[in-house]
Amino acid sequence: MRSSVYSLILKNQQKSKKQFAVLIDPDKFEPDQILPLAEESKVDLLLVGGSLLTNGNFEKCVETIKKKSKIPLLIFPGNNLQISKNADGILLLSLISGRNPDMLIGKHVIAAPLLKSSKIEIIPTGYMLVESGTQTAALYMSNTVPIPADKDDIAMCTALAGEMLGLKLIYMDAGSGAKNRISSSMIKKVKASIQIPLIVGGGINTAEKVKEACKAGADIVVVGNALEKNKSLLKKMASVIHSF
Repeated sequence: MRSSVYSLILKNQQKSKKQFAVLIDPDKFEPDQILPLAEESKVDLLLVGGSLLTNGNFEKCVETIKKKSKIPLLIFPGNNLQISKNADGILLLSLISGRNPDMLIGKHVIAAPLLKSSKIEIIPTGYMLVESGTQTAALYMSNTVPIPADKDDIAMCTALAGEMLGLKLIYMDAGSGAKNRISSSMIKKVKASIQIPLIVGGGINTAEKVKEACKAGADIVVVGNALEKNKSLLKKMASVIHSF
C-alpha cells in the first residue's frame, strides 16, 4: 500500500516547512547525474512530464526513477498519454487559468478509466499559467491565454475559485524556460486567499529567486529547466528552501 504523497505535502505545509520539487523532462533525463544529487540534497518531490515529449522515454524514465530513488514521484502530465502505474501519484491538472474545455475537463474524461485502473494516487490540481515574457511550450500546446503578470487580483480570484471547486493544490507556473518568474506580489496575494498548498514554478533559475518565492508564500517551489543547464544549482536551491 503506497503512502499518500498529498498527506506528506499537507503535513509539511502545516509545519510551515517549504518543499523542493525537481521537474524532470523525460527527453533530457540523465539518471546518473540528477538522481544522486537529488537524494543528497534531500529533494522532497520529483515531477516527471512535459508539454511535448518526443523520444518515447516517459515510461522508462518513471521506472528508472522508482528503481534508483526513494523520493516520491508524481506525474506532471502534459497530456492524457502521460500515465504510469509505476509512479506514486499524478497531479491531475485542470487548467483553470484558461478557457480551453479540453484542458479543463476534456482530456480528464479520456484519461479517467486509465487513471482508475492504475491505482496511483490522484491529486486534483488547479493549474494556472502566468504570463512570463515569452511564448512557452505550455502556452502553445494548451492553446490558452495566460494570466497577465501584473493582474494579481485575477490570479487570486482564479486560485480561490479552484479551491472552492474542491481542488487540492494550486500550481502557478510561468512555464518552462520562462523569461520572467511569477512576481512576489502575485504569490503573496494568492497565498493569502487560499488554505490549500501553493506550488510555484517557471523562471526560477537562481537560489535568490527560490528564496523570494518561499518568502512570498510558495509551499512548494519547482525547478526544472535551470537544473538541466546547471545541475550544481540543485544543492544551493535545496539548501535555501530547507532553511525555511
